[in-house]
Amino acid sequence: MFHEAAMHQRTATRAWVRAIGVILVGSAVAAVPPAAAASPASGASVTPSGEQVDSTNPEALIKSTANTLLQDLDQHRKEYRQDPAKLRMLVNQLLLPHFDTELAARAVLGRNWNKATAEQRQRFIQAFYNSLLNNYGTALLGFTSNTMKVLPFRPEPGSAYAVVNTRIRRSNGSEVAVNYQMHKDGQQWKVWDVVVEGISYDHSFQQDFAEQIRRQGIDAVITRLEHGDTPAAIKQTTGG
Repeated sequence: MFHEAAMHQRTATRAWVRAIGVILVGSAVAAVPPAAAASPASGASVTPSGEQVDSTNPEALIKSTANTLLQDLDQHRKEYRQDPAKLRMLVNQLLLPHFDTELAARAVLGRNWNKATAEQRQRFIQAFYNSLLNNYGTALLGFTSNTMKVLPFRPEPGSAYAVVNTRIRRSNGSEVAVNYQMHKDGQQWKVWDVVVEGISYDHSFQQDFAEQIRRQGIDAVITRLEHGDTPAAIKQTTGG
């Protein structure tokens, strides 16, 4: 049973690495300061080629982000393969404004968020998402126009939280459930967690980091992320 659970975890993690490209390596914080990547007051972010993403409601955000991303990838896929820095620029401008990096980081750190200083929190946010982007960003290049479909969305009137359910098509034709946990930030909706086949990435990474933080402290984890270690590598050193 343990082996089956471990296999399921690895499968979901691989699926999440592909799903991350749709909006949440949107989880990726760039090397630019967060303020520089803020989305326009109109509720739309703009790609390098001028397309816009609508963040005024949850379904529109996920659909328009996926469509805009795929169009840009189709036009510049070869260029992005040759120059990953341009791919990171696309993520910065298109995806980052629609992901609540602080709320996600709070969920990943769990109790350790309250123990961390303001400086440690900001360093963790930057280091964690830079790590995801640098190590998993190329997963974006595997997406095509038939990769993702958004299921019918049923909003709860007046609620500041929502879940948009999608399906990601694997190369073998099977589908993976990828659900986006969202909340309303002012007039715009943002993603703060992604659940792949029932596994929350926030919760998964919280488990990965908790033991290492307990053993060596949050600064050790932050430093390893800043030096390029993946969350998976950090987990392996704890025997996870």
